[in-house]
Amino acid sequence: MRSASVMNGIIALSLMFINTVVWAVPVHILALSKLLIRSESWQRTCAKALMETVNCWIWGILAALRLTQKTRYDIQGLKGLSRSEWYFINCNHQSWSDILVLLITFHGHIPFFKFFLKKELFWIPLLGTAWWALDYPFMKRYPKNVLEKNPHLKGKDLETTRKACEKYRHTPVSILNFIEGTRFTPEKHARQRSSYRHLLMPKSGGFAFALAAMDGRITSILDVTIVYPPGSFDFWDYLCGRVPEISVRVKKLGVPREFLSGNYQDDPVFRESFQTWVRELWAEKDRLIDRLKAERGWKKGPMQGDDSSLEDQSAG
Repeated sequence: MRSASVMNGIIALSLMFINTVVWAVPVHILALSKLLIRSESWQRTCAKALMETVNCWIWGILAALRLTQKTRYDIQGLKGLSRSEWYFINCNHQSWSDILVLLITFHGHIPFFKFFLKKELFWIPLLGTAWWALDYPFMKRYPKNVLEKNPHLKGKDLETTRKACEKYRHTPVSILNFIEGTRFTPEKHARQRSSYRHLLMPKSGGFAFALAAMDGRITSILDVTIVYPPGSFDFWDYLCGRVPEISVRVKKLGVPREFLSGNYQDDPVFRESFQTWVRELWAEKDRLIDRLKAERGWKKGPMQGDDSSLEDQSAG
């Protein structure tokens, strides 16, 4: 039985790899033409063609999962979502499989989601070019010690990222941010002495930065909660089909008007208010996870996450 599930994982991974290589070719051809031909009309044509290519890539990924898995998805909260609106996706983070679960949840319902990337990631072979071509926002955050030595750099990171987000002024986009900043594991949970049963402490600064960078264009949050069954399921277990059921709850929330602009870094009153709001969102998410686990008769202890030592490279 275990050998069959391993074969499922190998087939799923192989199909997704082949699918990615196949669609990487047109993405990079379009990326080159986008770089060489700078006319506005061609840039729009290129952007449209790239998104069609991405949709084909997603279709291939989802087809590979359907062919190799029998995981049941209990997804609620998609009613009323639109591909012509701007969204900020706020999700708890346990495993690399979260990305695939989000693709399954939102494909065809909202604009393709993107995330803020550290500027250094542009130089990753193939991926960096693809992210640039697909208009992922690259950003550079200056640490406090650098700002103390170079006061003239204060605000430059936000200004640069805002310019990168100008392209979203007329093009709806969904921005994904895992505000825990890393994948949940019981070890990290214990080390943090987290105030929440099932979650790590949220990093409000990255969340506030992302909202500010979008310059008021995002007014809706999709608060997403993913719950896996008891046990330690990593990305490989997911590909092998060893995760029998996954529950996903989506709640659309408005961003309070006072948080659409403000200086999180330099305004202590704004920072405290923003942190209080995020803590309230996180407390409600923690209670929701408790309810979902209770409904299924799953134990209420801390969730088990992917214990991979790699940290997220997004700007969350």
